[in-house]
Amino acid sequence: MSMNKVGITPQDSKETAIGRPTRYTQELADAICEQLALGISMRTVSRDESLPAMSTMFKWLRENKEFSEQYEKAKQESTDAMAEDILDIADNGTNDWIERENKNGGTYEVVNNDVIQRSRLRVDTRKWLMAKMKPKKYGDHIDVTSGGERVNPYAGLTIDELKKLAGE
Repeated sequence: MSMNKVGITPQDSKETAIGRPTRYTQELADAICEQLALGISMRTVSRDESLPAMSTMFKWLRENKEFSEQYEKAKQESTDAMAEDILDIADNGTNDWIERENKNGGTYEVVNNDVIQRSRLRVDTRKWLMAKMKPKKYGDHIDVTSGGERVNPYAGLTIDELKKLAGE
């Protein structure tokens, strides 16, 4: 008997070898939530043929309180995995430079702006999601001492005082 990617045999999940699992089991829930906690999207998790389709997972979220709570915890944990992803993306300079050939047949390197912009988008997307999913930890922090309004620390200073602060 062969096991699938998450180590569940068809008998374990009470499913036949044909088709995706549709019956909720704690073992399937654990396998799904483990992947989600690592920052993998539900869409990507559902591409694994040994796991339920995304529509089945959504149904479980609606109908199964235990799965819904486990899912919510996994999604909260995924924000920390995204923070780790951001570090990896920011530290990875692979393909930041590309080699070009000049008219004389020599080569020179230029910045690969497409790769850098794509990395920026990947980082910004994760930061946005993290701020929405875990705002107390990753959201923008507003100074509550001012009633929630943004405060300009330089308001009320004269031009001479501002120049002095700027070191002019």
